[in-house]
Amino acid sequence: MPHLTLPIGQGGPVLDIVIGVSQARQNALTANKQPVPPSVRIRGLVDTGASCTCVDPSILASLQLSPTGTTTMHTPSTGASPGTANLYDASIVLVHPQLSLTFFNQAVAESVLAVQGIHALIGRDILAKCLLTYDGQSKLFILAF
Repeated sequence: MPHLTLPIGQGGPVLDIVIGVSQARQNALTANKQPVPPSVRIRGLVDTGASCTCVDPSILASLQLSPTGTTTMHTPSTGASPGTANLYDASIVLVHPQLSLTFFNQAVAESVLAVQGIHALIGRDILAKCLLTYDGQSKLFILAF
């Protein structure tokens, strides 16, 4: 099984991801001879507490994405009542020099994250397709797929 072995930094299990428009959006833009916004390389925190992958609104705006729906989300700041977040269709690539894992049509929720030094949370929707090992003593995490 291919895998990434990466250090756990001060910010936790963080890795580079590339986010772009979904494959369906890219096809529609190309068919209509419209430019496709360039993908963006960002830092994402692996978060087993996040049920879905979340992306900072600044990144979603740079990709010129429009909401495709909404979802309810519980966060530490919402307390017992869930908040509502916009959903967007995107493509996400977990990148590493040796290998990558691509999700061509991935729903992502909008969440303000840049203030934490990251632009994405890699949630259980993506982690469900992976094997995650968190080795705190060795300060390494392994993501296999």
